[in-house]
Amino acid sequence: MNKYAVIVAGGTGTRMGSDLPKQFLPLNGKPVLYYTIKTFTDTFADLKTILVLPAIHLETGKKLINEYFDKKSIQLIAGGETRFQSVKNGLSLIEKESIIFVHDGVRCLLSEDLIRRCYDMAFDGGSAIPVITSRDSVRLLKENNSEVVDRDKVMLVQTPQTFHSKILLPAFQIDYKEKFTDEATVVEAYGIKVSLVEGEENNIKITKPIDLLFAEAILAQR
Repeated sequence: MNKYAVIVAGGTGTRMGSDLPKQFLPLNGKPVLYYTIKTFTDTFADLKTILVLPAIHLETGKKLINEYFDKKSIQLIAGGETRFQSVKNGLSLIEKESIIFVHDGVRCLLSEDLIRRCYDMAFDGGSAIPVITSRDSVRLLKENNSEVVDRDKVMLVQTPQTFHSKILLPAFQIDYKEKFTDEATVVEAYGIKVSLVEGEENNIKITKPIDLLFAEAILAQR
């Protein structure tokens, strides 16, 4: 089965307090995005990568690819104003029947094992959405107060959200809605239920400076 990783890296660096977008910040001497791409390419030698970046950072993306990767297996495309449009732009480059991973570019600590488990589940059942349980107590805000939620029934959603192309490509032809926070919500709006797979505690999203320190510690253990 053909395999594509659509890696979406649309960050601007605002929450990091940096002029350099978080996907390009150095982590142990290499850009954050390097580790994300490398884990996918190391997992499947035949995988094709589609890197979605803000238009103003496409040149930076080209330099990263030329320095660290085989540019023949990686395509670049500009993102849109929303995650939905950015993913849709990336999907526009896929024509073959395939298994498609859609992944946050700044989730650079995912493992090859997670990628393979997502692939296997999506190959067998059409979809695989990695999730982890909440360690913390959870409360739901109401109009004038709040109420506790059973945290055993709350799942924290990660990526790579993985689908068969026969599901994901037509799902992204529907009209955009504000409730679309990820690919799973799009597919569900299209009328198809999604399957959950166990995610990883270390598969964090780099959004704040302290996350980089955590990532450095994890990489040092590998």
